[in-house]
Amino acid sequence: MRRYLRWLLAVAAFGFGYIGYVYLTLPDVRMLARENPTTTSFMRLREREARYDDRRFTIRQQWVPYRRISQHLKRAVVVTEDAAFFDHDGIDLDEIKASLERNWEEGRFVRGASTITQQLAKNLYLSPSRNPVRKLRELFITRRLEASLGKRRILEIYLNVIEWGDGIFGCEAAARAYFGKSAADLSREEAALLAAAIINPRELSPAEPGRRLLRRQQIVLRRMGGATS
Repeated sequence: MRRYLRWLLAVAAFGFGYIGYVYLTLPDVRMLARENPTTTSFMRLREREARYDDRRFTIRQQWVPYRRISQHLKRAVVVTEDAAFFDHDGIDLDEIKASLERNWEEGRFVRGASTITQQLAKNLYLSPSRNPVRKLRELFITRRLEASLGKRRILEIYLNVIEWGDGIFGCEAAARAYFGKSAADLSREEAALLAAAIINPRELSPAEPGRRLLRRQQIVLRRMGGATS
């Protein structure tokens, strides 16, 4: 019994120590309140993948401030990716509960629960891996982002850095690549199409929308009346 208790204490001490290490090695996100990120973890990942495949790869990105992003796009992305974005503190507990229930019913992973802030944490600093340690770091970074930045700034950064195709990052590059116009001038339908593609941006192309993407666009359009930005 005594040996078992010592083992439990050792495991607990290791666990607390490791969590402390993870927390202390998190990135400092406070600079994002005044500085725009020049690169992201996902951009560097795609560059490494291209080098490994020995293919040419160019990142297309052009930063635009929040006021020069179409209200349609802001609304479309929020209702698609995180309808409660302006109400939660970075982690949507209701959505996590719904996700767990759905995945339990299906017996497999069919629904995620990541908020926009969590997605931003992953894009800026982490990887697409579902490793539990990566997820723990994501949660810590999410709370730091929410504590250091306002919702508008979080959404501004998110819309400027997320992947929207092969080498296409951010809404301005996506708007120009797919529609030949600025992100400020996107129509309701164009915004919904871009938002619908976020789930798998390298497979779902707004340039040549297939049946799945068009179906998702219609779902987004039906939701777009219920979010503010």
